Amino acid sequence: MQNNILEFINLSVAYTPEKKAIENVSAVIAENSVTAIMGPSGCGKSTLLRAINRMHDLYPEIQTTGKILLRGENIFRMNAMQVRRRAGMVFQRPNPFPTMSIYDNVIAGYKLNGISLGRAEKDEIVELSLRRVAMWDEVKDSLVKKGSFLSGGQQQRLCIARSLALKPEIILMDEPTSALDPISTNRIEDLILELKQQYTIIIVTHNMSQAARISDRSMFMYLGQLIEYGDTKQMFTKPADKRTEEYLTGVFG
Repeated sequence: MQNNILEFINLSVAYTPEKKAIENVSAVIAENSVTAIMGPSGCGKSTLLRAINRMHDLYPEIQTTGKILLRGENIFRMNAMQVRRRAGMVFQRPNPFPTMSIYDNVIAGYKLNGISLGRAEKDEIVELSLRRVAMWDEVKDSLVKKGSFLSGGQQQRLCIARSLALKPEIILMDEPTSALDPISTNRIEDLILELKQQYTIIIVTHNMSQAARISDRSMFMYLGQLIEYGDTKQMFTKPADKRTEEYLTGVFG
């Protein structure tokens, strides 16, 4: 029986007082699983994902109500930096810091959080993080080069390594392969399946076949509401809601 790591309780996020981007979302996420969040553009997928590591705090006009429990503790009562360490974010476009070396990119989170490390500890974190994303052998002789010298797929794996360096419990991925070619996409998908042995992964994806390939459970969002949530295979073969079926069969989206 899997333990639950994250729980949404009546979560709503509003960008303006009149318009809720997501409304009364309640769901439980199991540890060491991959959860896909699907739905048409503007349905609230990324809003839900970004709420998990308190990114909406950066915009005072955004109102968030309800709770998100991380191992039973309400994240809105925790230190935001602590939340972001425990739930790392990987974005749609690979975004290594362009002026930093590959080495410095991996440990950038420590610098940004004001955490100083000794050289040996840095070396160990860099090597371990790059090994986890299957990049160490590719870049171990080029660690002083800029991250921008890497291919798109390598840059995205570097961004995942940067997230892993802070030892998170959850990895949040917002369409992490949409800017990549098919070969790089396959490598990231394989990596996600490996990483779920040690981490809990929540991925926003427009790519339904990707959700079918890599996720254990799927959420279908529509107009800011969580319409259906359950086992991915079950949802794809026998959806419980007509709107889910229509989305999955391409009637809209």
